Amino acid sequence: MKLNEIQDLIKFVSKSGVSEVELETKEIKIVIRTPKTATPVLMQAAPVYASAPAIAAPAVNVAPIQEPSEIKVAPPVSNSGDDAKYITIKSPMIGTFYRSAGPDKPAFVNVGDEIAPGKAVCIIEAMKLFNEIESDIKGKIVKVLVNDSTPVEYDQPLFLVDPS
Repeated sequence: MKLNEIQDLIKFVSKSGVSEVELETKEIKIVIRTPKTATPVLMQAAPVYASAPAIAAPAVNVAPIQEPSEIKVAPPVSNSGDDAKYITIKSPMIGTFYRSAGPDKPAFVNVGDEIAPGKAVCIIEAMKLFNEIESDIKGKIVKVLVNDSTPVEYDQPLFLVDPS
């Protein structure tokens, strides 16, 4: 199940007024709860393969979702004069940030590179799943805000982009 399908499911559950939905396939288990005062929470269990011993993995809180969307793009957090004109690309999930597809591969983007909607900018690994993060804006990478192979939080700024 892809990230955008999970986000669509979360949107549907939050609009329907249902307090809990559980979806389980051979590969994934998702539980979406919408408490009265808290935001929806996405629960995902690690897949168990036939060759692996039959050990049930506990459900893990992947990311609290406020308003599901593609990549969040917002004005930068800092209000300094120089950074005010830049757009921030933020992490859509919790995981480990990777600038390239592998240790011997080149980085998806570097400072000064032009990006366009749909261009991969990084990978975020969450529970052994490698999620390619694509840009939804056009511009030039001004600053990479996260070091390679480091953990990132939901909504954490990853890149500063000059949209001009």
